[in-house]
Parts: sequence; structure tokens; C-alpha cells
Amino acid sequence: MSTKRYPGRDAIKTKGWFAAHRWLLLRRLSQFGFLALFMIGPMSGYYLVKGSIASSLTLDTLPLTDPYILLQTLAAGNVPEMTALIGALIVVAVYLVVGGRVYCAWVCPINIITDAAHWLRVRLDIHGGLKFTKAARYWVLGMTLVVAFLTGVVAWELVNPVTMIYRGLIFGLGWAWGAALALFLFDLLISERGWCGHLCPVGAFYGTLGKAAVFRVSAIHRDDCDDCMDCYAVCPEQQVLPPALKGARSGTGPVIDAGACTNCGRCIDVCALDIFQFGSRFAGPTATTSRSATDHDLKKAA
Repeated sequence: MSTKRYPGRDAIKTKGWFAAHRWLLLRRLSQFGFLALFMIGPMSGYYLVKGSIASSLTLDTLPLTDPYILLQTLAAGNVPEMTALIGALIVVAVYLVVGGRVYCAWVCPINIITDAAHWLRVRLDIHGGLKFTKAARYWVLGMTLVVAFLTGVVAWELVNPVTMIYRGLIFGLGWAWGAALALFLFDLLISERGWCGHLCPVGAFYGTLGKAAVFRVSAIHRDDCDDCMDCYAVCPEQQVLPPALKGARSGTGPVIDAGACTNCGRCIDVCALDIFQFGSRFAGPTATTSRSATDHDLKKAA
């Protein structure tokens, strides 16, 4: 049986190292790819994407706008341009399909930093730390909108670590180094998965947006689960797993439909029994299969 400290050990033995890290590797390629898109222009003079992660224009044609920033802009009493509205609608439409917090796992560069902090925290066997309620990030989200309304300024973007990292990489890191180090040490020493899992208002916004998303992780073979707990060890939002894994008795489907899920795919990677897979949120309570039962039926039929 695997241990919580070294999750995925059995998956590596069963599937091989690359298969047991497939989605993690794809996520890193995606995160660095988005960074590269914004850095190519300033470095080479050839702009595939103009602007920043907050608002951009791809190939001088496709406008994209962060809907959370647009919401702050509206709260501040500013009227955005039509291209900004169109860009925000495009982004909203995409995340309604793939899941709002896909942004956190597949786009946001802060995730690389906080994942590194968690990796080191586990290997240094650091326990405990400051605890936050799951509602804390929604309070922070609300405060950013209230501050924008009271001041008439999108104040959060002045201190948003994501914006600082992007701005720092393009124009010179400066204070961005300090922000990145502060987040790393915060997650390492003060609060386990404290920033992304409990405080970040960006994640709170996209989690709310993604509750109705179509593309989800599903515990399609949950009847084969042996309770090794590897998926819990790697999941940044552990509370989303029990309803999908243990909901058969109550009629709850195998789909992880919680907005907090980031669709990171790590539960798929580390599971030696391949309990999880990506699929549609419309898979209902009966859409589970047990490979052991299926194999038995096939042998019986033969």
C-alpha cells in the first residue's frame, strides 16, 4: 500500500514514471507556455500576444479579458470598452466548458511556486500551521470588490501576485522576486496550501464561475478503490474527493462537480488502479464501472 508521504509510488510501478506524471507534465508545459507567449514579444519584437494575462490581443484579432478584473473595473465605476466585454465573454464561455479553476492549475504561474512549496513541505515533514476556513478566499474576493467600489480603483491588481509576476518577467522582476519568495515561504512554513487553497480571490472567482463547467474529473471506477489515500495526498482541494469516491450509497454520482476542483489531473496520475478519468459532468450516479466485475463477467461469458 502507498503512503501519504510518497503518493504515486504504486502508480509508478504499475504505469511507469511518465504515465504517473502525465497530467503534471502537461500542466507545467501549459503554464510555461502561457508565460512564453507573453514574453516572446518583448524579447524578440514579434508579438503573438500583446498585453498581459489581464487583457490581451492574440494575433491582432482575438481579444481576451480576465472577467474578474472586468468585474472589479465595473465595481470601480469604470465603463470598459466593447473589446474588453467581448474578451471577458470569450473567457467565461471557455471556462464554463473546461472548468473555472482550470485557470489555477493550467495557467496561473503562482501554482508552480505553491506546488514547489508543498513538495518541499512534504519532504521536510513539516506539519501544522495557520488554518483558514474555506470561506476565507470568498471574503477576500468580496473585499477586493468593495475596495474597488469605495476607491474607484482596481486596487487588487496593484498587489495581485499573478499580475506582479507577469509584469516582473516582462519589464524586470524587481519586487516580483519578493512576492514569489513570500508566497513560497508562506505555503512552506506558515500555512499548508495557504494561498491557492484558502486565500486567493482569483481562485475563488474562477471556482464560482466553474461550478457549472462541463469538463470534469470523474471517479468512474470508484468501486475498485482500495483506500490507499494517494489521491488525497496530492489533491490541493481534498474536500472535493469524498462525494465522488464514497457517494454510491447516497446516490451521488462519481463526477467531481465542486467548483473548488482545479481539474489538475493529479488524482488520475497517482492512482495505480486508474479510478479517475476526465469526462463530462453529465455522467450520472449509475455511470460507474468496476473493472474487476467487468473482467469477471467477461470470463463467465467466455
